[in-house]
Amino acid sequence: MTNSSVSRNHSVLGLTVLLLSLCGNSAWAEIKPAKKPQSKQCVTLGNWSIPGAGQTTQKDVIARAAKASVVLLGETHVNADHHRWQLQTLVALHAMRPNMVIGFEMFPRRVQAVLDQWVAGKLTEKAFLKAVEWDRVWNTDANLYLPLFHFARMNHIPMRALNIESNLRRQVAEKGFNGVPVEEREGLTRPADPSQAYLDYLLPIYKQHDRKDKQQAETGADDADFKRFIAGQQLWDRAMAQILQQALTESTDKDKPLVVGVMGAGHVLHGFGVTHQLHDLGVKNVAALLPWDTDRSCQQFVKGAADAVFGVLPHISDAIQPQFQRLGIRFEIARGGALVLQVEKRSIAEAAKLQDADVILEMAGLPLKNTDDVIAIVKRQAPGTWLPLKVRRDDQEIEIIAKFPPLKQ
Repeated sequence: MTNSSVSRNHSVLGLTVLLLSLCGNSAWAEIKPAKKPQSKQCVTLGNWSIPGAGQTTQKDVIARAAKASVVLLGETHVNADHHRWQLQTLVALHAMRPNMVIGFEMFPRRVQAVLDQWVAGKLTEKAFLKAVEWDRVWNTDANLYLPLFHFARMNHIPMRALNIESNLRRQVAEKGFNGVPVEEREGLTRPADPSQAYLDYLLPIYKQHDRKDKQQAETGADDADFKRFIAGQQLWDRAMAQILQQALTESTDKDKPLVVGVMGAGHVLHGFGVTHQLHDLGVKNVAALLPWDTDRSCQQFVKGAADAVFGVLPHISDAIQPQFQRLGIRFEIARGGALVLQVEKRSIAEAAKLQDADVILEMAGLPLKNTDDVIAIVKRQAPGTWLPLKVRRDDQEIEIIAKFPPLKQ
């Protein structure tokens, strides 16, 4: 495989991490809206609304969601208000369906035993985060998620690890599902084929991605890279759907548990992703709930975007200060350094103009041999200072400066 094709494949994987999908249950359209919003905001702060219908009440939303087999709660990973909304919604659902299981996108399947120990009260916070390799696997401020984890433990709610290793997603994106040996698939079954609506939705987004080797006009639904991108995303959605379905069907309780999935909004929006895969697995009664930033475009507030959405502030709350400053990348050690899989929006990395598929060879003149090297260097970077990076982009080595801002007082 040539360097350019490897770069394209990693670019495809990076885009897969960034985006995507899903919808909801048509029964929700039966809720009669209390009143349509009168302001320019499609969803007002602190209120529930049904896309394509209008405002409704929390009582109606929670009552209907509690009757579902699976409830999906989306998020933007770094938005604190999204996680506060998730906790509020979990509390309300738990009051109606105390027999509950919560699955989290943040954990790969291999750490399931650690989640069991956490819920059983056998681990401290510090020991738990270390055992699940939080800084390496998810690398997002744990303070955003800890209230959810404590809620599960305090109420003896089983937690399920929904994710798979990024290496498996990359292999499927590069080789196709059949190209990966059965023993390396982590028990995954073949994902359901994407709907035409899903492909039509994703293609314009995919074309906007910065792909140096192709012009937008050259990319169509039959483009090989686009197909690999879809394959990687479908695998991710299938993996989470399978664990949620297993939590539902493997329960020996007379009354089946309410299974809740906590995951990025891209896997929930429009019903194309996890919902689609759950339907293929025989789970038909799925509720999709989302936080909705009040400054979001009304053009996106369309019927089927979700079963219901809740208006939240669009910015990241200052109330939760990170334990340390974050560069804002998802990465893995490959190709002689830290291979960038995703550059987060509004991050230090984005401001420094790092790109998906870049390979960070050195930080502050130090080579990067493992993930701990990256984490340690970023953690000790003082606020208000600059971190020099040596980066390989395509076949060239360039110098980039990551500027860490002073912490807000």
